[in-house]
Amino acid sequence: MNWKGVLPAITTNLKSDLTVDHEALAAHCRWMIDSGCTGIVLCGSLGEAATLSFEEKIAIVRTSVAAMGDRAPVVLGIASLSTAEAVAMAKAAAQAGCQGLMVLPPYVYTSDWPEMKAHVSAVIGATKLPCLLYNNPVAYQTDFLPAQIAELAREHANLHAVKESSGDVRRVTAIKAAVGRRLDILVGMDDAIVEGVYAGAVGWVAGLVNAFPAESVALFDYASRGDKARAAALYEWFLPLLRLDTVPKFVQHIKWIQAEVGRGTPFVRPPRLPLVGVDLELTKAVLAKALAAQPKL
Repeated sequence: MNWKGVLPAITTNLKSDLTVDHEALAAHCRWMIDSGCTGIVLCGSLGEAATLSFEEKIAIVRTSVAAMGDRAPVVLGIASLSTAEAVAMAKAAAQAGCQGLMVLPPYVYTSDWPEMKAHVSAVIGATKLPCLLYNNPVAYQTDFLPAQIAELAREHANLHAVKESSGDVRRVTAIKAAVGRRLDILVGMDDAIVEGVYAGAVGWVAGLVNAFPAESVALFDYASRGDKARAAALYEWFLPLLRLDTVPKFVQHIKWIQAEVGRGTPFVRPPRLPLVGVDLELTKAVLAKALAAQPKL
């Protein structure tokens, strides 16, 4: 499992009847890897995991694994209302061919460190697959502090990485101070990627990559090799798009943009509704400006 580079948190392509479009899903996975991404992350928040059934998620894994073959690893996001279901999903993902797991705290229920530790420990320990701990206190109201992440790393040999989405880039250096080189650190917020890389992150679980993979890979590469002039120029162009990854309707924004560039469908499952009004006008304006000034790589 390679946790370095750009790993798209892919959207889940849906048909107009809101069933999963497995043919489009497979094609999308291949496009991401053809564009230079290093892996695929399935059924995260951007993948509308909360609206997908257990069976749908495993079917998505099978389609993606078949599409990737030996080209790149497939990672499943493990999030559930219960620990028992999360553990069962981890085991089913391993049987379906996943090469890694992205481990989230439980949906809805937020509690203290002992309970959160028990939950993620059960999921990490359910298989031998390499695991990525997902820290997103804004979305999930659970904040895995650097010392707690270090505790998990000491107890679980197959915890290999952390996706840091607190919005505080200082967390990258704090986690490094706590764990040294024991864990790979990945940025999970699109509009913090350059700052995160400069602080020491080695990977990016990305969102707008679903519509602009070549630009995403180039931006990560420029920042990683210290080409600050090129990184700054591309980041300036990209930031209005990247900021759409960190707003409540980020799924609708990104899927709409994908559809506009001919690489997906805009359909979302309720309670999400299609973009209308001010939200749609914002996305149209951001995309139009970006396309008018799209850089040559």
